[in-house]
Amino acid sequence: MNARANILPEPRFAELQSALVDRLAKVGAGIHAENFGSLFDPLMREVLQQGFAEAQAHEGTVWLLDEAGGYLVPVYNSGHRADQFVGKFHQPLNSGLICMVFANEQPFVENEVYKNSQQSKLLDKALGVQTHALIAVPFYFLDACRGVISCVQLKNLADSGNDPPGFAPTALRNVQRAVMNLSRLIELRLISLTVGLSSE
Repeated sequence: MNARANILPEPRFAELQSALVDRLAKVGAGIHAENFGSLFDPLMREVLQQGFAEAQAHEGTVWLLDEAGGYLVPVYNSGHRADQFVGKFHQPLNSGLICMVFANEQPFVENEVYKNSQQSKLLDKALGVQTHALIAVPFYFLDACRGVISCVQLKNLADSGNDPPGFAPTALRNVQRAVMNLSRLIELRLISLTVGLSSE
């Protein structure tokens, strides 16, 4: 059962390849915080939520650039406070660890992240929580970093109980796998729409 599927490029499509690459670059550039929700279907949510659960995060967020390119905006959150900030909060690109990950395109994980002076406290203050542990990874699709996907362990500021346990060494890999699978689903959807294979 080790036979390999022998699928070769269709020669008739070769002359269209350059046009397709150019078109997809424009499609990717046109996806931003304000319109991403129209692409983000239940299967994509499930893939991300599974990754967050495997990492033992309390919740996770998808951040994308706004249309003007000045802020990262949460476009999805898996937690119960999502309605309070998704699509409403704007994180300036020149501050915070989420924006650092977007700028340098390197994953980040830190327990007791509230002790890190680079962590922006803007959203925590608005929600009345303390981000205790953070994982953030760049979110790529169509050959460019379009945003960041993060997940957290939180502590309510009014809670005097024990701190969250922090992320295990395997947690980052769990999140990265989920983000990679999400990227592939997004790309498949965008390519299908671009070449007219989608029923939408």
